[in-house]
Amino acid sequence: MTPRKSSASAKREKPPRKGKKALQSVAHDGKHAPELVIVTGMSGSGKASVLKAFEDLGFYCVDNLPVELIPRFAEMALQSSEIRRTALVVDVREGSKLDQLPGILKAVRRTIPTKVAFLEASDAALLRRFSETRRPHPLGVDAPVNASIKAERRHLASIRALADIVIDTSKFNVHELRAHITERFREQASEKSILVSCVSFGFRHGVPEEADLVFDVRFLPNPHFVPEFRPLTGKDPRVARYIRSFPQTKEFIRRISDLLVYLLPHYIHEGKSYLTISFGCTGGQHRSVMIAEEVGKRLHQAGYRVKIAHRDMPK
Repeated sequence: MTPRKSSASAKREKPPRKGKKALQSVAHDGKHAPELVIVTGMSGSGKASVLKAFEDLGFYCVDNLPVELIPRFAEMALQSSEIRRTALVVDVREGSKLDQLPGILKAVRRTIPTKVAFLEASDAALLRRFSETRRPHPLGVDAPVNASIKAERRHLASIRALADIVIDTSKFNVHELRAHITERFREQASEKSILVSCVSFGFRHGVPEEADLVFDVRFLPNPHFVPEFRPLTGKDPRVARYIRSFPQTKEFIRRISDLLVYLLPHYIHEGKSYLTISFGCTGGQHRSVMIAEEVGKRLHQAGYRVKIAHRDMPK
């Protein structure tokens, strides 16, 4: 998710080049309609990684295509016998011409099925990425990065409002982001394309900021008061067996898992790409760890992509 400048911005007179996987694109066969995806969003939000994921899916990919060439590119895709699925990155490197995108998008959508994927991230995540890569913000080096981020967010507000898909990449690493795009845009994409994170934590260390749903499991008997379990964690089979031995544990796992299996399709229908479910106990070592593992296992069995993390579990 490294912010970068495209070589296309320095050589705009050249026609867009095919991505590495372009020759693998599926030819028109009458069974599949052409498809155009316009990737846009905040600098540093992961557009380069997303474009690589599209390339791996067989899309014809172009980075930093001038907006005035989008209609010509769409026409080319419609007429080509080799190019069916196309993906373009358009962002603030376009400067003032980016203001033309809403009008161009409206016209292009009349000729080819088009989706706009808008990538964003929290200010803190973007600042960290720019600091790690030591790359300047595309809006220039005369202003602090945080000021450029705020200015870019304002400038892109109207385009974000037109997006079909909004993906907040703050919680994704590069591999998770590419896996999410692959799952969402592959042929016959799964209806269960949401990424679910089951996170255990200790209330004494604070509730995770990224949590969408928080469940307090401190009502369960605490293995901390069993001397032989105190140094262990909820991943230890003996500790897990102890916690599971209480009827309220089994009932809680069953009810919460059923609730989540019911809720997830509704979150997906509303366009949510990921959901972070946090389970908290006192210290984040025993009960919350075991519950996160068990619920995550059940959601995986239900067909969802699940990531399990234990924020406060001793290493």
